[in-house]
Amino acid sequence: MTVHEQVRARRADLARVEAAAKVTGAAGYSMDNSPGGLLHAVLVGAPVARGKIVGIDTAAALADDHVVRVLTRADMPVFGEVQPFQAAAVHLPMQTGEIRFEGEPVAIVLATTIEAAEHARSLVDVLVEARPAVLPGAGAHHLIDDVGQGSGGVTWWPYGQPFRRGDAASAWDSAAVRVSGTYVQPSRHHNAMETSGTLAEWEGNRLTLHDSTQGGHILAPVLADAFHIAAEDVHVIAPFTGGGFGSKGWVWPHQILAAAAAKIAGVPVKLHLRRHDQYTASGFQPRMVQRVELGADSEGRLTMLRHRVSSITGLLETYLEGATEAKALYDCPVIETRQEIERVSIGSPTPLRGTLEGCGLWALESAMNELAREAGIDPLDLRLRNYAETDPISGRPWSSKRLRDAYQEGAKLFGWRERDTGGRRDGPWLIGSGMATSMHSAMRMTGGARVRVRRDGSALVETNITDIGTGLQTVLTLVAAEELDLPVDEVTVAWGDNSLPVTGPIYGSATLHTGSAVALACQDLRRRLPRFAAHLSIVEAIREAGLDEVVGEGVFGLPDKMPVDHDGGVSGYAMRTFGAVFVEVAVDPDLGIVQLRRMVGSYSAGRIMNHRTARSQMIGGLTWAWGKATMEHSELDPLSGRWLSKNLSGVHVPTNADIPADITVHFVDEVDRHASPIGAKGIGELGVIGIDAAVAEAVFDAVGVRIRELPITPQRILV
Repeated sequence: MTVHEQVRARRADLARVEAAAKVTGAAGYSMDNSPGGLLHAVLVGAPVARGKIVGIDTAAALADDHVVRVLTRADMPVFGEVQPFQAAAVHLPMQTGEIRFEGEPVAIVLATTIEAAEHARSLVDVLVEARPAVLPGAGAHHLIDDVGQGSGGVTWWPYGQPFRRGDAASAWDSAAVRVSGTYVQPSRHHNAMETSGTLAEWEGNRLTLHDSTQGGHILAPVLADAFHIAAEDVHVIAPFTGGGFGSKGWVWPHQILAAAAAKIAGVPVKLHLRRHDQYTASGFQPRMVQRVELGADSEGRLTMLRHRVSSITGLLETYLEGATEAKALYDCPVIETRQEIERVSIGSPTPLRGTLEGCGLWALESAMNELAREAGIDPLDLRLRNYAETDPISGRPWSSKRLRDAYQEGAKLFGWRERDTGGRRDGPWLIGSGMATSMHSAMRMTGGARVRVRRDGSALVETNITDIGTGLQTVLTLVAAEELDLPVDEVTVAWGDNSLPVTGPIYGSATLHTGSAVALACQDLRRRLPRFAAHLSIVEAIREAGLDEVVGEGVFGLPDKMPVDHDGGVSGYAMRTFGAVFVEVAVDPDLGIVQLRRMVGSYSAGRIMNHRTARSQMIGGLTWAWGKATMEHSELDPLSGRWLSKNLSGVHVPTNADIPADITVHFVDEVDRHASPIGAKGIGELGVIGIDAAVAEAVFDAVGVRIRELPITPQRILV
């Protein structure tokens, strides 16, 4: 290995550059800020899931000297119209007397202490004229049409449009092997470690926000529209966010309400949602019922796929979980997909880590495992026989795809071909194995960055990205160090402020747009130094030119100023990330307890910029996915329409005792220059996809019980 290769290898395993700040408490989160004169705000939620406000009695709350005001609809400005996609809800609260879901904000308590505000909230008496809640199973159903619209509004997430190729009914009738099933995925809440929060302060018409967000740049235009001001007058500071997973990816009403309260009160206002507020204020993954029908010939090659999905959404807000995007996985001549929404008395759903294909593959991969059993074919061989060499929907070539290698290398690491099948006994436990395919969008957005290199050899990367815990500063440091051939210790990153170059949000596994912008900024900087060549370092070139500093600008853009490219369509290639997951579980047939024994994830996901942080991301995703498969769900009270257990004590998630040390993460060697200048794609969500279907198959392999509804609990095993 050459010296240059050794340096590159060390860079690829670089420890997080921001780790010390986080573990020592030096990292500053939005709600750590407390300017002078601050008032604390809490939201008073509607006590019923549907109805009309008759009156609000605030006298008891205002009796506390620490309580300054209780704001109601009468105090609120008339907000301007906000646009979907960036705004999660376009029907803002406290503008009418209508109640559309339990917990919808109907008043805001402002107090000098958070304790006083919390206590006063319990004293605000909201008088309502209640109407029966519309609960799942009883709501109006609306098909999504060809432009992604459902009755009552436009979907924010422009996926899941109907697709039809060939005659599915005829292909079903003539199939040699057929399976069909209905697969249910419950509603789930994000429950990030840090709940959402906004600190708002006005100076005239200029608004400053410290916010817990996944995309600081999206707040300014939405707040500007709401308050009829220029987007340039909204300053957003958001360096660190304590987890997001999609709930902080768009602008929610509480962010607008915090700014409104600050404007009315004339002082800074901090609105930090409590844990129970989070259940109604910033979305959730909607309950989905999916029907999958697969037909195949006698060799197991697919002849038809029909996939129909129904998901819940709000009475007015329209969110569609585009689970039928999973149709892009296998080579199949006849495909028919359809989605519908059901309107019920809830707030707006929103993406949750592993959205779109992640939801659809729970159903499709479960059906593929059932098809393998029905056809008498190994589940891995079935997938290899239906491998899509080109995008099965558009026919475009893949920008890169080494899924076949991921299958084979993952199977070897797991020992798939040598496994025991059919409930091998280990004491009281029955052992089973299962596998599934992972696939996720290679989403791309516009990104921007600026890079400065000084004559002392130090470099500064500037970009308005937010850190949600993924170690993005480490990757941006690596990109700049590699492009400029500088030691990583000489590179620092400035981020989390919308006065910096605008870049896309950190969701959808799409942070490659910012890494690419940094690479392009470095390349621009090099072009500004004609003497910067192989025999002359950048520092020598700067000094020879007599400069103190050189600055490069980079923009990773999409054609026609597109805000997002979901699957590479604008490039002429199809872009996705892929993987294969293998799991071994132990099931107690008497108690129905499921125990994870070991897990392998093998991935084809473009260039891995930093193996240490990438492996950490995937282990976190695999752990999360075990929770989704066996534990997580959010329940609506069937009488009141209220989310039950609005706290972490009512949420089952994996602990150390649930997750074994035997987890293997493997990446095939791949570089995708079509996807990005740095050859990378996103991986943050890929790790959570496929595990649920693999676990369901492993349980069946162990005890012969076919489970089609998540989570896989003892009650569902002991049928």
